[in-house]
Amino acid sequence: MNLQLNQYRFTLKAPIVMGILNLTPDSFSDGGQYARTDKAIQRVEEMISQGAQIIDIGGESTRPGSSFISADEELNRIMPIIEALPKDSYPISVDTNKPAVQTAVLEAGAHIINDIMGGTPALYQTAQQYQAGLVLMHTSSTPIDMQQKTDYQDIITEIQNYFHQKLQELQKFNIPKLWIDPGIGFGKTLQQNLTIMRQINSFALESCGLLLGSSRKSWIDKLYSVDTEHRLGASLASIIMGYLKGVEIFRVHDVQESVQALDVAKHLRDSS
Repeated sequence: MNLQLNQYRFTLKAPIVMGILNLTPDSFSDGGQYARTDKAIQRVEEMISQGAQIIDIGGESTRPGSSFISADEELNRIMPIIEALPKDSYPISVDTNKPAVQTAVLEAGAHIINDIMGGTPALYQTAQQYQAGLVLMHTSSTPIDMQQKTDYQDIITEIQNYFHQKLQELQKFNIPKLWIDPGIGFGKTLQQNLTIMRQINSFALESCGLLLGSSRKSWIDKLYSVDTEHRLGASLASIIMGYLKGVEIFRVHDVQESVQALDVAKHLRDSS
């Protein structure tokens, strides 16, 4: 598909792998590894060479129990990387929920805002102004207490209703591309996460794409009691299932392995 973001035209082909670049000292999987600008840029180049089509940059940990940091601290972490990366080679997404950060990174040339809090009218207005894409995620609350708020009557229906409301709000804005993310690991129990992945096609809508962020998350630890370095198999199984159920973007840590797994799944599906 051709993706028009800002003044650039990118050609992306589903399934799309979004490579994660964490610039935080305390992220659950790779915190602190890419705090230096040169290391971060090297990692981006590596992910692009491995087949990532989008790079998602985060400057604030959103793991369960984490606290918010200031906008200034978040910008200090991410702006040197955004300024150093090319803006016309691949889409740059920024994982942030702060209006000041969202505006600053779009001014600096980022193409997509990935908001774990599901976006606000202020974000929609800013995205319209810069013709940026949006990823809107579902969560029950902020990271600090979301795992204490997992009491849903029917989690599939509640997430569907959440996104229908968001789409109603977005009708008055001109956003070039929108993806929704049901938020694996954000205010959900193990069984709720599994139900969402099993029924992820329930969230498919013509007006937007689906994003799955299941890579290395704690649902795998709850199943197998393994640390983040030993969650590759489960991560790959979840993205293949997601692909077969209509997911367009996969937000992953292990880019090369994910690209390969999805390519094989695509070949096998198309040759059946």
